[in-house]
Amino acid sequence: MTEQEQEQEQAGRFTVGYALAPKKVSSFIQPSLLDHAKNRCIDLVPIDPDTPLIQQGPFDCIIHKINGEDWKKQLEDFSIKNPNAAIIDPSEAIERLHSRISMLDVVKELKIHEQGTTESLGIPKQVVIYEQESLLDYNVLGDLCFPVIAKPLMADGSPNGHTMSVVFNGEGLKKVNYPIVLQEFVNHGGVVFKVYVVGDHVSCVKRRSLPDFSSEMMGASSTGLLTFSQISNQGEENENGHGNTMNHAVEEAEMPPLSFINEIAIGLRKAMKLNLFNFDVIRDAKVRDRYIVIDINYFPGYAKMPFYETVLTGFFRDVLDRKSLSMKKYHDRDDNAIKL
Repeated sequence: MTEQEQEQEQAGRFTVGYALAPKKVSSFIQPSLLDHAKNRCIDLVPIDPDTPLIQQGPFDCIIHKINGEDWKKQLEDFSIKNPNAAIIDPSEAIERLHSRISMLDVVKELKIHEQGTTESLGIPKQVVIYEQESLLDYNVLGDLCFPVIAKPLMADGSPNGHTMSVVFNGEGLKKVNYPIVLQEFVNHGGVVFKVYVVGDHVSCVKRRSLPDFSSEMMGASSTGLLTFSQISNQGEENENGHGNTMNHAVEEAEMPPLSFINEIAIGLRKAMKLNLFNFDVIRDAKVRDRYIVIDINYFPGYAKMPFYETVLTGFFRDVLDRKSLSMKKYHDRDDNAIKL
């Protein structure tokens, strides 16, 4: 424990309130996280969704992942009454990630200046189809080619928000629910790089993804599409019969340059004004150094990130210490003004 933390232990503890859905609480608020926070003079306290926020606390900091205008208004009222409490993150900034129509636009605005490297960054092509009748126009897909990924318009944590499919042909398009975002599918060796951002901390891990699709595989599809869950189940069946090939691909995959990933993370954090998020990156199987950001999520499943307890606790401590220092300077300035 640092000298500053020892002083805080004597003066009192910090309280971080969390407003999260029950499923998120069960995965994120682990005993190990509570212990790490406690050892650094931080108490993680649940916020009761059935009690007005302004009647709860006191909180030195609030972390949250709850949608809706009512919660947004409660945060605004709380901030007015408690201007020294840190709110992580602003509701307006979080809401920008709810629309898959515009979610990835921020990536196009990034200026990646990494010198001496050949890496390039982009996003997949996509179109929005609001109704199935639009498909009668042969030009509606533009230069988008099959296969495509069909995604709901909203990524707001709703039950249908993560129901996605890979569509192989026009017949498959007749079976998805509209409105829909159709996103270019890029073969990427079955590996996705998940990048977790926690304030200044950036952690990149590689995970199993959708397999590559050949023209033969697309032609063999009898339904014209496969849901992500069907693909996952097929992968497990293939592994049981033919060895752990997909996991081997993940193990053998080369990580992207860390400096390149860091620059993307810093750029996104600054542009989105968010501290807690992750983004998924794939490497084009045809163009080795071409990387594509395919998704951005607010407050992801941090329990899957290595050493998440240490990283999150360190972040909370940094936020709270900066708040304390800012308040101390403010009071010192007032004291000096009185003396004068």
